[in-house]
Amino acid sequence: MIRRAKHPLATESTRRLEAFTDGVFAIAATLLVLDLTSYSLGKVDSDAQLWAALGEMWPQFANFALSFVLLCLLWMTHVQQFESIPRVDSVMIWLNNVRLLFIVLVPFATSLTTEYSEWLAGRLAMPVAFFFAIFASWLQYLWALSHRDVMMPDVGEEDARLYGRGSLSALVISVLVVVLAPFIGSLAFLLFLLDGPFTALLRRGRGRPRPAPPRP
Repeated sequence: MIRRAKHPLATESTRRLEAFTDGVFAIAATLLVLDLTSYSLGKVDSDAQLWAALGEMWPQFANFALSFVLLCLLWMTHVQQFESIPRVDSVMIWLNNVRLLFIVLVPFATSLTTEYSEWLAGRLAMPVAFFFAIFASWLQYLWALSHRDVMMPDVGEEDARLYGRGSLSALVISVLVVVLAPFIGSLAFLLFLLDGPFTALLRRGRGRPRPAPPRP
């Protein structure tokens, strides 16, 4: 059977892309717990020793919780993006695949940061993985905005401009986290607490972005 070639500007529904992305995020978040289950508590002969052994695992618990929360924030960003993007093209799909490449690396990067935090490469593993995931997400949004008539037809020009400016927030913060992580380790991720206020500041303009109307 001869297939007709698609037009270069052909687009597809986001349903399958969203489902695949949701599954990858869920698996990556679940795999984070392996770093906890593979940790040996050593010989335990009493409740006191067990509590002490669990207390010594605080870096594992802290980095597990941190990575889980950041994955949830990235997933929420993905959900919000695709509320206003009903169709995607091949470039958008591959940009999404690049983002997922770094999402699935998060459990490994978290393990490196926990086990080798005394080394520069260990302290940078988590920040770099999240930076590239956020960078790919930002590129996705820029690509959608540049093809707004097809991919974001319900978003007006002014709203697109404000959303584009606001999308820089997480990217700028992730760069600062990479810069600061060699000096203060995982504490640098606390900068993401500023994401909401910083996003609102960047979006400040002549108007306020309106939520996209619900899709049928």
